Amino acid sequence: MTSGIVVLNAGSSSLKCSLYAAAERDPALVWRALVDGLGMPQARFEARDAKGARIAEHRWPEGAAPSHEAAVHDLLAFLRTSGGPAPAAVGHRVVHGGTRFAEPVRVDDAVLAVLDTLVPLAPLHQPHNLAPIRAIAAERPDLPQVACFDTAFHRTQPALAQAFALPPSITGRGVRRYGFHGLSYEFIAQALPAIDAHAARGRVVVAHLGNGASMCAMHDGRSVATSMGFTAVDGLMMGTRTGALDPGVVLYLMDELGMDARAIESLLYRESGLLGVSGVSSDMRTLIASDDPRAAFAVDLFCYRAGRELGSLAAALGGLDALVFTGGIGEHAAAVRAKIVEAAAWLGLELDAAANARHAPRISTSDSDAHAYVIATHEELMIARHVRALIGA
Repeated sequence: MTSGIVVLNAGSSSLKCSLYAAAERDPALVWRALVDGLGMPQARFEARDAKGARIAEHRWPEGAAPSHEAAVHDLLAFLRTSGGPAPAAVGHRVVHGGTRFAEPVRVDDAVLAVLDTLVPLAPLHQPHNLAPIRAIAAERPDLPQVACFDTAFHRTQPALAQAFALPPSITGRGVRRYGFHGLSYEFIAQALPAIDAHAARGRVVVAHLGNGASMCAMHDGRSVATSMGFTAVDGLMMGTRTGALDPGVVLYLMDELGMDARAIESLLYRESGLLGVSGVSSDMRTLIASDDPRAAFAVDLFCYRAGRELGSLAAALGGLDALVFTGGIGEHAAAVRAKIVEAAAWLGLELDAAANARHAPRISTSDSDAHAYVIATHEELMIARHVRALIGA
């Protein structure tokens, strides 16, 4: 009988769950589920099969505010009745693996203790990532669990690419460039050889553009440099995050506006980016459709910042063979891709406007010196692959 692999991705107010069948060639999706509104009275659960048809849904009773632990309990109950393969292991997306973990690891008490020490490096993400691990260990201690890290893919970067110009007394405490979205980049690194084997062995920049956005320079499928740094607020402009910001601005906010750390955190993570600049929305689709000049400026700024970062990463690579777009914006916003590719003509990119408009896999012209592609990312499948490799089919 085919075994199942459960993949969990826990955020502050949501819990995404997928069940994969550990097929012989590659894990196959059975269903996806989402618990949205954790800690809120309007929390809801919905599950859809591999074709997108709804197979289950419910809302918690009025006034109830389910925790991560309660959501995990309900997901385990749904697993028992969903008719899918019985789970043999669970894989978790964990944002931070620090310097210790450069690959997925089976979780035990010792590993969990180390991951707890990394909470100060990702206080908005790590605690939520670890909560379902503890909940499953308490309810199903027989079920193996695997942590897959968003930072791990970038551990191949040279020391210079990871370093800040700070004293060793600070960098020795783990203050360095880590990079994130690693599971997405790893999936693209595995998918690209089937599309362009020559580029996959060469110099590639992958643009993971979504509500969270970053870019990664890869050579021969390995991370060389990335836009995100110590935290996931660095680098590109995002849906509600600032991206790269002069540190002097933070000092100004403290000294002149009297903002404390929590107020600044809220500004940098939740009140800036596309939302803050436009005053309209954090959703790129809404901004592109809007006739508000602030929305147009926000889109232009997003593309400008991406173009500058592309140039920086191409410099780290010593040139460019291919640019790959992925993520919600990267895969679906043709207008954004067009602005970025057209601004990168100096790197040898030439846009095929018709191919871009229909979201074709290749959106550069046949005689473009560098190539541009659109490849859908599958972080959950990447986790399922890691779990099967580590635990066994």
